[in-house]
Amino acid sequence: MNTDKTYAEKVAAEYAPKETSKVVALKKLDRKAKMGANIFGYTFGIIMTLLLGVGMCFSLKVIGSGELWQDILGYVVGGIGIIGVSINYFIYKKILAKGKQKYGNDIIALANEIVEA
Repeated sequence: MNTDKTYAEKVAAEYAPKETSKVVALKKLDRKAKMGANIFGYTFGIIMTLLLGVGMCFSLKVIGSGELWQDILGYVVGGIGIIGVSINYFIYKKILAKGKQKYGNDIIALANEIVEA
């Protein structure tokens, strides 16, 4: 067994131009259709969860001196966090539907090409 030949073939294959298959293109389109919704969902969810936590800290007197205005601030900030966390999924679904609508025709056409081939 010639190890030099095997190594040379491996290196050459690594640098050779790769042909993109239709399945890879389909996966990329699917990812592209879902990416905006995923980025928004995670970012908005994290921010709203942090707001909820800060509001809880103020209202439970973990942060601040326990004055009345800090309690009220905690209730307001926590309420905004609760509302944000509650509506996050519905906003995510709307953005996902727009992404699917935008790329849906291309994805269906490419999927049909793959199935028929």
